[in-house]
Amino acid sequence: MDFSVHIPFVAHLGFELVRMADGEAEIHFPAQPEHFNSFNVVHGGASMTLLDVVMAHAARSVLKGAEAEMGCVTIEMKTSFMAAAKTDAGALVATGRLLHRTATMAFTEGRVVDAKGQLCAHATGTFKYVRRLPTGGREVHALNRIPTD
Repeated sequence: MDFSVHIPFVAHLGFELVRMADGEAEIHFPAQPEHFNSFNVVHGGASMTLLDVVMAHAARSVLKGAEAEMGCVTIEMKTSFMAAAKTDAGALVATGRLLHRTATMAFTEGRVVDAKGQLCAHATGTFKYVRRLPTGGREVHALNRIPTD
């Protein structure tokens, strides 16, 4: 299954969207050595990105009709790491679930397990549904300069 939009960082990490429907999502992450930390396990930042993406997809999975063109942005995320994310037995599997939704917000949870089914990380996240902005033609400004026009 393809992601509905191209996210360069997600493509770079090699995430594979397996399921996205009815308030749930599943993504597999065949982590490579360049995704490891100094302990030779998946870096926590890569695991947090995986959780962020799977929870956002769970939030978007219930959008129908014109709403389906909406995106969502992370407002808040809390992550707990339970065990080292080892990939010696295969890909990490992330699942996300929509817990509650309002017209503008989604409340979610996500889990990452290793190929042996061991829970490695758990997260909760709050997302805001937003209209997608056109990406072409935006100006880039230096962080220390405020546009005057």
